[in-house]
Parts: sequence; structure tokens; C-alpha cells
Amino acid sequence: MPLALLALAIGAFGIGTTEFVIMGLLPEVAGDFGVSIPTAGLLVTGYALGVVLGAPLMTVLGTKVSRKRMLMLLMGLFVLGNLLSAVAPSFSVMLIGRVVASLAHGAFFGIGSVVAADLVAPDKKAGAIAMMFTGLTVANVVGVPLGTFVGQAAGWRITFTIVAALGLIGLAGIAKLVPDMPKAQGVRLRHELAAFKNAQVLLAMAMTVLGFGGVFAAITYIAPMMTHVAGFADGSVTWLLVLFGLGMVGGNLIGGKYADRALMPLLYVSLGALAVVLALFTVTAHNKILAAISIALIGALGFATVPPLQKRVLDQAHGAPTLASAVNIGAFNLGNALSAWLGGIVIAAGFGYTAPNWVGAVLAAAALLLAFVSAALERRGGTPTGTVVTSRPAPVEAEAVAHP
Repeated sequence: MPLALLALAIGAFGIGTTEFVIMGLLPEVAGDFGVSIPTAGLLVTGYALGVVLGAPLMTVLGTKVSRKRMLMLLMGLFVLGNLLSAVAPSFSVMLIGRVVASLAHGAFFGIGSVVAADLVAPDKKAGAIAMMFTGLTVANVVGVPLGTFVGQAAGWRITFTIVAALGLIGLAGIAKLVPDMPKAQGVRLRHELAAFKNAQVLLAMAMTVLGFGGVFAAITYIAPMMTHVAGFADGSVTWLLVLFGLGMVGGNLIGGKYADRALMPLLYVSLGALAVVLALFTVTAHNKILAAISIALIGALGFATVPPLQKRVLDQAHGAPTLASAVNIGAFNLGNALSAWLGGIVIAAGFGYTAPNWVGAVLAAAALLLAFVSAALERRGGTPTGTVVTSRPAPVEAEAVAHP
């Protein structure tokens, strides 16, 4: 694997830390600003919606510069947003800071996925994407638990200051390790938009929204669920997040390995098992050991879907993958926003802290259904809208692959 993938993983580590660390600090942030847990959950929803909006916006703006330069600009925006969160005098200002940081998220992973895939042979593309996403998953083993510990011990503002510093390290890594390749020629916005005429691209994105939404329905409220239902001490949330992160790392690596071999069967197994585990989590959340096991499984099964879904979008949007790739990252976060919002609703309605697990199970089951629909369309000989075809001649397309 090229060394440039390490730089992408470093940036992903910083982004992954800020995305997930807020879940372990919701009680502290809510208490500091005097808001309820469901209201504090808007910090998750707001971040996710910022990713959804920022992914296509930043990707389109980035078509005028090289991908390396755009990745560096995105990391700078990420640093700015986290610094704003760290010094926020009110809940609304912190929410703005979260949104500013989130604007970099989707485009970074979207552009990064294209760069990672283009750096390796065709039969190693999913593995390269998984390598980049390893930075995000490792963040949940190292960055998020440490950030949660620091936030509980020294204050959540210190945590976000450290996250901003991680962003600076990621920026330096990209500047040092990612090749300064020229901007791809022959790529036009209309070519990128044409990918969304492909029903398989839209189905893959819908699976992303629902499947990953199932994960976040449970994990967004993991701190109050584990302390109020399972009976864990507040300090135990840190190592529970480590278990979730370890599951993510394992699931991501497995997904990257097998997505190049049996993409759709991998999705059937991971989404089906995820729906079952989430449904059972409403019961296992009452037992410390079973709850811990469930958290690890949710991380593993949820992130086993990331490389295959991202690769499926790239495959189906061939010839114009950048915008589709970034929008699919936004789809992950649209699922996060949807599930965090729905989870807050069922908690506020009095159904208890385990109720979001049922929401997650339903979302994951719906994603599995769409996977079967997508496969059925392929067996019939293609999607109703056909394959995306761009007007670029073959030599230009080959150049774009060689020089992302």
C-alpha cells in the first residue's frame, strides 16, 4: 500500500475523533450548558447534517484545485470548527462550531476515497479505501476514549482543543506524504451529476443511510444507556467506547478484505446480523457483560458495511466518482442525523434509553431489504436507468485515474 494512504489515515483519525467523541461527553456538555440529553444530541445531528450539506458543496468547490490542495484546505476548516467548539460561550455557538468542522468531513472522505482507490491496482481498491478508513476506526480505539477521559476529568473544552491539534497534525501529514498530483482533466460537473441517474448508485446510498443509521441510533445515546440501564459508572463509558472502536477496526478490515471478493453477500450478512444484534441490545443492555459484547458487535457489523458500500458507489459511478463518493459519505452522516433525531424522539416520549435500539434494528432491516432489491435489479441485467456514461474519451479517463 502506498505511503500516501498513511497521510489520509492521519486526517481520518482526527475527523473520526471529533465525530464520535461527543457521544461520550453528552452528559458533561448538557450539564455545562443546562440543556437536556436529547437537546445535547443535536450536536450529533447538527454535525451529521453539516456533513450531508458539506460533502457535495465542498466537492464541487474543489473541482478547481488539485485534490491534495483541497484535502489540505478541508483539514484547515476542520481545525477552525473544533477551535470554535472549544471556546463556545453557549450551546448554539458550539453547535455552529460542530457544523463548521463537519463541512470538511464528507468531501475529505469522498475525495480521499477516490485518491486511495486510484493509487492501487483494481483488485485492491476496497482494501485501499479500508486502509484510509482505518484512521477513523482507530480513532475510536485511541482518540475517542482518551478524549472522553480527558473531557470527563479536565473538561470537554480541553478535548476539542486537542482535536484541533490532531487536525493540524493531519494537515501536516497530507502536505508531506500525499503526492502533489495535477487536477484531473476532462471531468465536468455534469459528468459527476450523471452518476445520480444510476438507480444502483441511489440504492447504495440509501443502504448507507439506513444501515449506518442503525449503528448510530444505539451509539449516540450509549453514555446514558450504559450508566442508567446497564449500571456502569460514568468512567466506564471510556472503555466501552474502546470496545466499540475495536469492533469498528475489525469490521472495517474484514469489510475491506472481502468486499473485493463477495461484495453483496458481505452486505447481506453484515446488515442482517446488525439488525438482529440491535434488536437484542434492548435486552442485553440490562446486563453489563452482554451489553459490552453487543457494543463491540455493533461496531464490527456496522463498519463491515463501509468499504463495500463505498466501493459499490465508486463502481457504479465509474468515470465520474468524486461527487458520488463524497455524497455517499454524506449519506453515512444523514443516517447518523436521522437516527440521532429518532432516538431522541423515542427517549423524550418516555420509552426509555434502550428504545433507540429498536429504531436501529428497523433501519438496519430496511437496508438489508434494499440490498436484496439492488441484487435483484442486477440479476435482471442492469438498473432501469442503465449505466452512467460520460462523454470523456478513454485516454482522458485513463489520465484521470493515473493523476487524481
